[in-house]
Amino acid sequence: MAFHKPMNVLCQFTDRSVPPRPTLAGFGLPKGVYAAGRLDFDSEGLLLLTDDGALVAAIGSPKFDWPKTYLVQVEGTPTDEALQRLRDGLELNDGPTKPAEVAVIDAPAWLPPRDPPVRVRQTVPDAWLRLVIREGRNRQVRRMTAAVGLPTLRLVREAIGPYTLDGLAAGQWREVAAPELPARLRRSEAPRTATQSARSTSTGEGRSVPLSRQEAAARPGLIRPWKRDGR
Repeated sequence: MAFHKPMNVLCQFTDRSVPPRPTLAGFGLPKGVYAAGRLDFDSEGLLLLTDDGALVAAIGSPKFDWPKTYLVQVEGTPTDEALQRLRDGLELNDGPTKPAEVAVIDAPAWLPPRDPPVRVRQTVPDAWLRLVIREGRNRQVRRMTAAVGLPTLRLVREAIGPYTLDGLAAGQWREVAAPELPARLRRSEAPRTATQSARSTSTGEGRSVPLSRQEAAARPGLIRPWKRDGR
């Protein structure tokens, strides 16, 4: 499934917060599907969902290198130097980023105003970037733009590999053909189920990592893969 996630919606179907936050359960998605990759609570745009556990795990894996395309509204005026730093890769507190593709674009005419509205300062200009990355660390796009002096105001994921929003309004979804995974990914990720992948911890734009043994032990009902072979 291709789903246009609105802002302030969790990429999961339940929330134990009090009061609970909006989740995927409110959009009539088919039963048994889970997010393949993640998108931050305060980000918008394309989210892929599937009931294929290997696919859930593979797309969320750091081995998976599909390009992820973001439309980013930033505060400030992008300079050639700032754009080149993004293209070259820059140093974040968790290590260097891979080189990104980036271009200044006009405000997307098809994209409606955000709800809630973006807070902009009348005395400070803003601009739009199209940014393409092949990794997905915690809040990576926001940290990258901030590192070059361009704080992110709005973040919309436009595409994941060959899949795009393609006219989907916020909250809408459609069925899409499943991709063929490279054999190396399907072999390495096949033992995981969709439920296990959905219970991974989110790391931000586009990626999740498995729960640690200690974290999993604290969650009743979770199948612990190391128990299968006696470890």
